[in-house]
Amino acid sequence: MEHHFDIGLPHPRAGSTASEEVGLTLADGIAYVQAALDAGLKVDDFGPRLAFFFGAHNDLLEEVSKFRAARRLWARIMRDRFGAKDPRSLMLRFHTQTDGVTLTAQQPRTT
Repeated sequence: MEHHFDIGLPHPRAGSTASEEVGLTLADGIAYVQAALDAGLKVDDFGPRLAFFFGAHNDLLEEVSKFRAARRLWARIMRDRFGAKDPRSLMLRFHTQTDGVTLTAQQPRTT
């Protein structure tokens, strides 16, 4: 079975904005990639197996924009900073789930 390296998720729970979440999660990703390179691995050997977690909030357009920006930024980081050649290394594979920060403690009364 192929192993994947999962990066991200705690940032929205700590109160970050969408742009902060992307920046902090990608910074984590950069640290993982640099550590792997420092250990002697080749970026295109492990790059396709990286996976990210993001929180999903209530503003649909902001969330779509966040995911599109993160994908675009990650591809550039992998290509320009780390020299990845395999197109699969440039892909930002991710999972998202709703965050508890968007929930209310009690449903507001509407009557």
